[in-house]
Amino acid sequence: MRVLLIGSTGVLGRPAVRRLLADGHQVTGLARDDERAAVIAGQGITPAVGDLFDPDSLARVLPGHDAVLNLATRIPPAGKAMLGLGWAANDRVRRDGSAALVTAALACLDVHVLVQEGVTLCYADGGDAELTEESALDVPSMVRSSMTAHENVARFGGHGRVAVRLRIGSLLGDDPLTTAMLKAARFGLPLMYGSTDGWTAPIRPVDAAFGAVAALSAPDGVYNVTGQPVRKRDLGAAMAEAAGIRRARSISAGMATLLGPAAVFARSQRVVSTKLTEATGWQPTDPTPNVGWFRRN
Repeated sequence: MRVLLIGSTGVLGRPAVRRLLADGHQVTGLARDDERAAVIAGQGITPAVGDLFDPDSLARVLPGHDAVLNLATRIPPAGKAMLGLGWAANDRVRRDGSAALVTAALACLDVHVLVQEGVTLCYADGGDAELTEESALDVPSMVRSSMTAHENVARFGGHGRVAVRLRIGSLLGDDPLTTAMLKAARFGLPLMYGSTDGWTAPIRPVDAAFGAVAALSAPDGVYNVTGQPVRKRDLGAAMAEAAGIRRARSISAGMATLLGPAAVFARSQRVVSTKLTEATGWQPTDPTPNVGWFRRN
């Protein structure tokens, strides 16, 4: 398959490149300028200069591609991210970038699959219940743009074309955001929000990226991409070990409400990815959080 990958140098994009090439796909990476094109060429894929926010620019890149895998994000620094601050640039990438992409893709007869990233934070607090793609939503302002991107991409589906929308669990690994969280924990900052008896569905970036690549073969629809759901206390124990501290500090749900948008992290979300596994055969290679997740390989 000839795949245009958007966000090839990001936390998900880098392992996605490896998987796409290993699976035998022909891969093009979208670059915003010639400088980024050189970086993308260094990944062993073909760069194509284009503007994610300009349908006409994208229309010049899309011909010849069977599928588009959009993993583009612009995550703010860890301190701001965990407080729900600094997300405007990321919102624009998801909201306006996906709209421009769909406009261009609909006009290109070559493209028949479009996969868009997104997040599981859109689900309402589910307590101990497993959350599937059909579970109730309660979309906080911080991730509204993710849902807008999915709404945009849904327009692409039908008439022989496939629109896959991913809800990816909490990315935790050796990425910069997690590394910053572990460093902050050494100075007493919390790693957990809400009841430690609550559930969370983390996933390593590499497993999430491989799931996104697998989704290129999935039928039209929404799919969760998570590791094994775990109690927050168990995730906290693994992260505390990785941080070299005795235990992970937590903030109660009541206190979390004072943090504004960041209160969403206090929800209990036992999200499962059964649908994607059944559709594609994908499974995370290391599904349960452990100290090895946080070590650079």
